[in-house]
Amino acid sequence: MGSRLNPYISFDGDARQALEFYKEVFGGTLALNTYGSFGQPDSPEADKIMHGMLETPSGFTLMGADSPPGMEHTPGTNFSVSLSGEDDAELRGYWEKLSAGGSVSVPLDKQMWGDVFGMCTDRFGIPWMVNISEPQG
Repeated sequence: MGSRLNPYISFDGDARQALEFYKEVFGGTLALNTYGSFGQPDSPEADKIMHGMLETPSGFTLMGADSPPGMEHTPGTNFSVSLSGEDDAELRGYWEKLSAGGSVSVPLDKQMWGDVFGMCTDRFGIPWMVNISEPQG
């Protein structure tokens, strides 16, 4: 898989309902992963969406999640641009350029779901998420 660029929307506890609605609108395949399925089964957020992804027949990709506790949720600014894929060098190169002169909120590092992930805001105020997954097969 090549690298992918798509919107990533944060929700205030209703990510499941929103992503199911977008599936009704656009069609496609929806994958939902909860906080409970990623190692937090006893937390109050166990049934909340940690990561959801809709892939449509038209080639659209929309990702989203419920905002974690303690993270501010402000409608209208609750989005990031997501870069994801398997090409470590390419994605790290994008990360270095996007984070230069900006601010890093989550350093690009190995995460509990197994991928390398980071979050930054570029020098123009645009929030970015970079996820590098292990090559498949």
